[in-house]
Amino acid sequence: MIERFYLKDYLSFKESELELKRGLIVFTGPSGSGKSILMESILSSVGGASCDAAVCESSVTWEIDEESCGIENDDINVFKHIKKEKSRYFINNQSLSRKAISRVALKYLRHLSLKDFSDFENENLLNILDTRAVAKNKKLNTLKEHYKKSFQLYQKIKHELETINEEEKKIVELKEFAAFEIKKIEDINPSIGEDEELSKVKKELSKKEKVLEAITAANEIFNYEHLVSSALDMLDEESGFFDDTMNELRSMLDGAEERLSVLEDIDVEDVLNRIEELSGLKRRYGSIAEALEYKKQKEIELAKYENIQHQKSDLQQRYDTLSLEIQDLADEMSALRTKELQKFQNDLNDYLKSLYLRDASISLTKTELTPHGQDKLHIQLNKTELSKISTGEFNRLRLAILALKSEFMQGEGGVLMLDEIDANLSGEESMSVAKVLKQLSKHFQIFVISHQPQLTSMGDQHFLVYKEGDISKTKELHFDEKVAEIARIISGESVSEEAKSFAKELLEASRCVS
Repeated sequence: MIERFYLKDYLSFKESELELKRGLIVFTGPSGSGKSILMESILSSVGGASCDAAVCESSVTWEIDEESCGIENDDINVFKHIKKEKSRYFINNQSLSRKAISRVALKYLRHLSLKDFSDFENENLLNILDTRAVAKNKKLNTLKEHYKKSFQLYQKIKHELETINEEEKKIVELKEFAAFEIKKIEDINPSIGEDEELSKVKKELSKKEKVLEAITAANEIFNYEHLVSSALDMLDEESGFFDDTMNELRSMLDGAEERLSVLEDIDVEDVLNRIEELSGLKRRYGSIAEALEYKKQKEIELAKYENIQHQKSDLQQRYDTLSLEIQDLADEMSALRTKELQKFQNDLNDYLKSLYLRDASISLTKTELTPHGQDKLHIQLNKTELSKISTGEFNRLRLAILALKSEFMQGEGGVLMLDEIDANLSGEESMSVAKVLKQLSKHFQIFVISHQPQLTSMGDQHFLVYKEGDISKTKELHFDEKVAEIARIISGESVSEEAKSFAKELLEASRCVS
């Protein structure tokens, strides 16, 4: 619910603050006093409309999905719209786009001013029908849970079969391509680290002659080795370090000559060609390791293509079995729904009768299987499609649907905002609408603008919107003030005693409405 609303600097409003309760909240006041402006600004605070108010802010008890919008819940969450040079929207002082804040609020608040067909979507209507059927036979819930799991698996296998069928159409081409890619890498037959080794060989080959010349020249040092040893002996100096150094040098040069001698049998052209082959692989795949991984994946794909017929046969068998299973479950669900359908229609028509509307006819037809079964629930008002009935009839029919839904609701249903739903209705029609709204208010917080005494008298909370000069103001009314305002609605500005008496009767009677 919305616990508090604050508005600042919007058209005729300078400042207004409302402390709000649960139930049916009615706004009345003379024409042009600012009721629609106030309703629009409440919607704007949660992204449901756009206005030029400096501030419009709603404090709500709604639980925010922290993961989806990245905002932490407070004890009371605050939705705010601020307009300076441009509009900005916030939840708990964290900025969001209007689209994002509207998406959060949409779960809890609905504005029923236009022909919004969401209440007549098949899923919603089936859920209302099912809830009523389950109250008599809990088997339907078990069937629905079983059907839902089986249908999800059915959809998964169906998708896999469709993928295989698509692959089958191009299986020959895919197999040839995979085999070609594998052979291309196998012909080169690379090994990890081979390119680095060949690069070293190439480098050594490029300087082989110069290195051999340098080693030959360096070997001359050993012709003078004995002279250094003799000099050290004459000097009575230890010569071991010199001998060790010369031996290490001799070993180093001999080893180098050995490595270079191995290169005698290597063809430089072969090395260069091999390096080029490996470079081609690296250019295409990134590295030799990645080329080998790609080859491995293609081998897996090729094996999959070879086994595709076996896979298809197994999937087809499971698909056929599941098709029969979910069809049986759907038929059982349809039977239980059909059994409840007449009572559903009768109860809906009871509401419609109280709302001074023609009877509705409801039919249940079979369609292709969906996550909710095979049933399509279709409503007509006196054999007229919903798209062709008047807005007033549509809105009262929608109230009847909501009332049916509310009969089995647990907990809070959110916020409903209505404009002048009782406009152009007779007193009896207005009272019927008021009674339905009163029932809905057990589960919804309802905001409504009214110009009729019947609906106004049913309000759990009544706000008068009025003007002092050019400034719009709001005031919560208590019993005697309600009497005066309802009397004004009945008789105009010149309030008669008869109007006051009737207003008091309406208010007293409303206390008896459960």
